[in-house]
Amino acid sequence: MDAVASRFGTRAWILFGAMAVLWGIPYLFIKEAVDSYSPAAVVAGRTLLGALILVPFALRQKAIRPAFGKIGWVLAFGAIEMAGPFVLLAHAEQTLSSGLTGLLVATVPLFAAMIALGGGDRSVLTPARSIGLFIGFAGVAVIVVGPGLAIDGGAGLVAIGEVLLVAVCYAIAPFIVARQLKDVPALGSVTVALLAVGIVYLPIALLTQHEVPTVRSTVALVLLAVLCTAVAFIVFFALIARVGPVRAPLFTYVNPVVAIVLGILILGEEITLGLIVGFPLVILGCWLAATGGTVRTAKPAGDLPPIAPG
Repeated sequence: MDAVASRFGTRAWILFGAMAVLWGIPYLFIKEAVDSYSPAAVVAGRTLLGALILVPFALRQKAIRPAFGKIGWVLAFGAIEMAGPFVLLAHAEQTLSSGLTGLLVATVPLFAAMIALGGGDRSVLTPARSIGLFIGFAGVAVIVVGPGLAIDGGAGLVAIGEVLLVAVCYAIAPFIVARQLKDVPALGSVTVALLAVGIVYLPIALLTQHEVPTVRSTVALVLLAVLCTAVAFIVFFALIARVGPVRAPLFTYVNPVVAIVLGILILGEEITLGLIVGFPLVILGCWLAATGGTVRTAKPAGDLPPIAPG
């Protein structure tokens, strides 16, 4: 533990804790926002406001022009990382609890391992990773069919499918960045993608927003855009610079804990037996599938694509 702490340092641990919270709370804000905003309006508000905040930082780092140099792949990244997942999450949370949503999104490493295997990466077939895949998906099965899961019949199953599709999208997006956008600053890709998604969803939002938003939902939407989108990406890049791109994503294993705890404390969401049993299985399976049961030392800092921001 002392060795790990010495590699991280106080500031790195602060950034690590901030990321665990910033990408653990989106599900709470989404749940509140969709109470009076349409899913499309949530996406438009989140992405446009987030982009407007990030633009000055991206301009200062001269990250915008390189992104436009590969605009096709940036838009593809935006579609898979933001446009699809953000609206699917907003629609799913009209039915599912925020804690369950956050936990299901945590299956990203499981799908990423399967995608890597499909792409010919045989390292995924190590015993530890294979066991991790089995344990992780067993945990999902326990949560979905286990006792006490309060979902609205077929609508609940559809919502669960939507969130798992989000996890698939989040698993695919980093491959686009790693293979097609590796020479483009991550801040530039994220900013341009957010702006493009927001522009596309704005007219849809105007057509689908049929009620006057409540103050509570509006505050949640603003916090979702400012904290969980703009500030989160800035902190994430600072964390990468501090500890490197390999160790930085370790906070993602804490995100579901934050989502579940906040859902229980603030929204009064129920703790089910299926969730109690399935939760540790999902986290253990994801960790094994992603790391093979080892904690690697930090590599030199560099860009890393966004992962499962919610």
